[in-house]
Amino acid sequence: MRVVGLMSGTSYDAVDAAAAELTFEDGGDTLRLVPLGMVSAPYADDLRRALAAALPPAPTTMAEACRLDTRIGQAFAELAVRADHELCEDRAELIASHGQTVYHWVTDVHVHGTLQLGAPAWIAEATGHPVVCDFRPRDVAAGGQGAPLVSLIDLMLLRGRAGVPAALNIGGIANLTALPATGAPVAFDTGPGNALLDAAVRELTSGRLSYDRDGALAAAGRVHEPLLRRLLAEPYYRLPAPKTTGKELFHHGYLRTALADFGALAPPDLAATLTRLTARTIADALRPFAATEVIASGGGTRNPVLMSMLREELPGGAALATSDSLGLPAAAKEAYAFAVLGFLTLHGLPGNAPECTGARGPRILGSLTPGRLPLRLPARPARPPNSLVIGGR
Repeated sequence: MRVVGLMSGTSYDAVDAAAAELTFEDGGDTLRLVPLGMVSAPYADDLRRALAAALPPAPTTMAEACRLDTRIGQAFAELAVRADHELCEDRAELIASHGQTVYHWVTDVHVHGTLQLGAPAWIAEATGHPVVCDFRPRDVAAGGQGAPLVSLIDLMLLRGRAGVPAALNIGGIANLTALPATGAPVAFDTGPGNALLDAAVRELTSGRLSYDRDGALAAAGRVHEPLLRRLLAEPYYRLPAPKTTGKELFHHGYLRTALADFGALAPPDLAATLTRLTARTIADALRPFAATEVIASGGGTRNPVLMSMLREELPGGAALATSDSLGLPAAAKEAYAFAVLGFLTLHGLPGNAPECTGARGPRILGSLTPGRLPLRLPARPARPPNSLVIGGR
């Protein structure tokens, strides 16, 4: 089955679409994913500004939420049509849309709700294909964190690898999945990936730049140790897993508060400090598991300074690679992951890893919006797949 996965992360700068051919093998024990490619499109400037203006801690209105839900759905729909045509030869059978997270309602370590915008009806209408969306709320309703849902795909990829493997995604928020030598696997958000650095760069450049391209700003600076110590005192880092966070905590106002006692820092020094914060908090989160290899993905992998700092910080000399080494492009891994989750939902199979999210058990995730044709669900396999294989036979 050809599936298009749609994703826009906490950096909310663009929509990514990854297409995959997905098939069950070995009686359903193995899921094979053949990557068909990725396309991406930035949000229109006015939509991105409207989205940024409505995100916490800013107030918003129901009218604005409605407008954003529609416009984000239309942006996803436009890219889905393009992905179907360019990557699937107009033969996609399913669209899996993560939508745009706008709020993750957390108190301490308890998640009460989560909200992703991007009305799926626009995608179904534009493509004619069924759409699976709204993946996270079912896990939350079952007592889970609703994230990181990619942990199920990580576990399927990492099982059987030597040592103690871990998967890392560095988006606006960073998250990891680890398979300890003993005990159950674990997954959680480590803290800010690119969120604080991106916020600082936007403010320092008056919006001219949205991120530290190639880590150039951080490379020219020195870490401000007092500020780093202040930032590392954040209580979130010491909460037990499973735990999740978002820009409800790590936003530009949070950074301004932290900077209040330090006066004006040179922009390169601030960038270097925030980059080191991301590397340090990721390494600290991995430390208890004694990971022997870390397979990274997400936008942060394109920052060579961050990757260099991460190599310095990783405990025990753990090897650091990107998911490209497994055949899964680092820039598209989350979009591929949601293509897999949509495929599982359509087949009546659970899409969460309850030992990682904290849910009471496996759950079939998402809501299904039919396409133009009568909806016919495929046969449900006898059991969920245990492993994920990337590439053709």
